[in-house]
Amino acid sequence: MKKTLFIALALCLSLTTNAQKKVSILGDSYSTFKGYISPDVNEPWYPRDEKDANNKPKNDVQDVSQTWWRVFLDNNKDKYQLEKNNSYSGATISCHGYQNEDYCYRSYATRCVNLGNPDIILVFGATNDSWAGAQVGDYQYANFTKQDLFKFRPAMAHFLQTIRMYYPKAEIHFILNSELREEINESIYTLCHQYHVPVIALKDIDKQMGHPSKKGMSAIAQQVETALAQKPATR
Repeated sequence: MKKTLFIALALCLSLTTNAQKKVSILGDSYSTFKGYISPDVNEPWYPRDEKDANNKPKNDVQDVSQTWWRVFLDNNKDKYQLEKNNSYSGATISCHGYQNEDYCYRSYATRCVNLGNPDIILVFGATNDSWAGAQVGDYQYANFTKQDLFKFRPAMAHFLQTIRMYYPKAEIHFILNSELREEINESIYTLCHQYHVPVIALKDIDKQMGHPSKKGMSAIAQQVETALAQKPATR
């Protein structure tokens, strides 16, 4: 009897595990937390040490459980498990970084080959391209040179081609931050449509120091959860 119960329990646990989809995150500072990003040489932004006049953190996300991706996964333990979080503070989709620095080494196309073996990929990007003043350039879909990748549209097309090539069976969703330059938004919608990648456009995200607060993180998690439930990725 005990043996039968043990086998039944083991089978149940196995089915539960198999039902979970593996989720990888490819992001920038919004998705970082020290000690919880891979590879660990990636620069984190969270948590922050800066304090206000009342000695309270200027950004109140102080525990990894408060990040949008952790909230999302914890709220959906029966559906999803984390495969890898490859996020890097300041990361851009193009190679154009702050102060016109070359950011190719931390770009999304460079890092997207290191996401493990995910069923779902959540790409959260373009914020730094918008903030760093990257030129959008022209729409381009082939014959990329390194110089082309310093402009947003060619770099975005190159990135989407690369991630599709490496993960042909994965669902890919692009999370679009609020308050970005309109030409960046337009480019994302156009290129994601071209490569059949649904866009999750965030709304009303509370921010501190330009980054999501605890309230903002919860809103992101909820909006991502709602989008995945309503509109699965299609090819």
